[in-house]
Formats: sequence, structure tokens, C-alpha cells
Amino acid sequence: MKKSILFSLLIVSLIGIPWTAMAGTPVKIEVLYMNHGPLQESLDEIKQVFSQYKDKVTVSWYDFDTKAGEAFMAKKKITQHTPLLIFMDDQTGFTVNGKELVFAGFPSGSGPAFFQGKWTMADLRKALDQLTGKK
Repeated sequence: MKKSILFSLLIVSLIGIPWTAMAGTPVKIEVLYMNHGPLQESLDEIKQVFSQYKDKVTVSWYDFDTKAGEAFMAKKKITQHTPLLIFMDDQTGFTVNGKELVFAGFPSGSGPAFFQGKWTMADLRKALDQLTGKK
């Protein structure tokens, strides 16, 4: 009886462990942002993109103008004034379609020209697809 229970537990473990490993760990996303009017539309779009990845991502938001935001900037050694900076798995630089990107500043075509980055929401989706293995 004890042997059959142990054998059953062994079989369940051997089957269950690979499934758990295949699930993978979620991509850790950290967003440093300025909670100002001009950026709100872009933040809403970014939140919508992140929501499409459900349990494949975990997202933490850090408002530039709060104590938590200041602590996050100190931890990441960020000293420049930036309206938005997205870290994914502790990285800011990504290659998407052969193009080197940093998800910083406003997306292309939105917000003040001086603060626009050279990325789009489509680029953000493609980077997330690569990181999560989403097809």
C-alpha cells in the first residue's frame, strides 16, 4: 500500500514538474513615469498593451514624483529627467525587427517632440512577444 502511494506521488511529480517549468516565470516589467497630463493617453495605451499578456507579465508602476519613484530611480541609478522609462526583466534596451530600441520618453508621434522616443506601441508588443514567447 505504501509503495503504491509513493509510486503514485512519484508519477504525479514527474508529470507535474515539466508542466510547471514550461509555464515559466512572468516577465518583470517596471515602469517609471511622470503622472502628468500629456503622458496620460500613452500610459493608458501601455496599460492596454500589458493587459493583453495577463499572467505572462507582472507590472510595477513608479511615479517619478513620489518617494517610491525616487527610491526606484536611486536603485536603478537614474539621474536624468525622463517622462517614461520601461524596464523589462531589468533591461531597457531591446532589438525589435533588427532595430535597437529603448522604451523611454513618449512613443513616436505623441507628446512633445523633445521628449519623444523612437518606439511605437507595435514595437512594445513585439518586444513583449519575444520576451513571453507569445505568438
